[in-house]
Amino acid sequence: MSGSLWRHRDFLLLWSGRTFSEVGDAVSMLAIPLLAVTVLDASAVEVGILNATRMVAYLFLSLPAGVWVDRMRKRPLMVACHLVRAGLVATVAVGAWGGWITMAHLWTVALLAGVCTVLYETAHQSLLPSVVAGNQLLDANGKLTATYSVSQIAGYGVGGALVSALGVARTAGVDALAYLVNALSLLLIRRGEDPPARARRRDFRRELGVGLAFVFRHPVMPRLVAASASFNLFSQMIFALAVLYLVRDLRLGDHLVGVVLALTTLGGIVGGQASARLGRLVGTARIIWLAPLGLGWTVLLVPVARPGWGPAAYTVGMAGMGALFAIYNAAAVSYRQRVCPPELLGRMTASIRFVIFGVMPAGALAGGLLGSWWGERPTLWVAALGVWASGLLLYFSPLRQWRDLPDDAPAPDGGPPSTRLPAPQGRPPVDPAGTAIGGVRGG
Repeated sequence: MSGSLWRHRDFLLLWSGRTFSEVGDAVSMLAIPLLAVTVLDASAVEVGILNATRMVAYLFLSLPAGVWVDRMRKRPLMVACHLVRAGLVATVAVGAWGGWITMAHLWTVALLAGVCTVLYETAHQSLLPSVVAGNQLLDANGKLTATYSVSQIAGYGVGGALVSALGVARTAGVDALAYLVNALSLLLIRRGEDPPARARRRDFRRELGVGLAFVFRHPVMPRLVAASASFNLFSQMIFALAVLYLVRDLRLGDHLVGVVLALTTLGGIVGGQASARLGRLVGTARIIWLAPLGLGWTVLLVPVARPGWGPAAYTVGMAGMGALFAIYNAAAVSYRQRVCPPELLGRMTASIRFVIFGVMPAGALAGGLLGSWWGERPTLWVAALGVWASGLLLYFSPLRQWRDLPDDAPAPDGGPPSTRLPAPQGRPPVDPAGTAIGGVRGG
């Protein structure tokens, strides 16, 4: 089915439910670090560990999660993850209200919530192609990316106001309600899922190997994986120090921290809404490397910031990085979803996330450790330069020879032949030698 997504009931349910949970996420991601810094007097290392434990599950669970998700229906799993996450966040609110919250408690909640996040996100990216048509994926991913940024604005803005009015203890409980709303929206989707592929004999290692082989024997995806991993590593160093930097270096109060963090997400909104149009204008392949090199330099404004005028520079720099990620992610994720056979979507997603999200705990921990040893500002210089330089991994790659990816347009004269790249969904992918890989069924 094609047409406007604004009239697509099931996508609107999926989209609206995710929006509510992401607003709650943003409230929680503001309130919990503020609770650690202002109530528990956490150090830069402790805050870095908090950010790392939230993401460490990607390193250990991403690969098996892909196999599990491909074996089961996606929506019931996503509902269960939301219910568990709601309960975990509620314990933070109760603990903070009762005065018995500790850093160990926050670390434990972050770790367990991260497990749910890995399963939920893997299932979500695998569910989307069954909800919308293939030619709607770029538009759908662009809307989801833009909504993430809108949710961050709403969440940080509301979170800052709630922290000022109610304190961090009561504010932490808002996230639990948002997860429950998302679970309800998933239950209301009418479109049924195709049943998981059944095999006479399950072989976990073989199934895992098929997903890894599809990704890493692919002519384009390894380049995207390397760049995405670099983006995530260095950006997490920045995010790990964000609250500390704004409070201690730029000397902002709790409410202004929420306002600044909300404004930084404007770039993601603009980038997400413009991603499909930019792809058509400059090329679906070209935009993948143009976005980071054209916008990555703005991140250098973050370490330049000083008290007084600094919040404006910080906001512009982080908004530029948000636009970069929104445009890049919408194009890269849509391409992956289009060329991957449906029965491999979970394992393809998990294999990529194992790498690109597996580096995020290391980035957060490195940000905390280097921030403690060198100071926040020198660490932010290293991270900002790293974000911009990550775009060079895409520029010096086969992508630079293409205007559009091969399922959108033929290769230009002198470029690599289209048979060297994956066929559209429904036909078997091919490796550079022209042989089918991944053991998938041809159309």
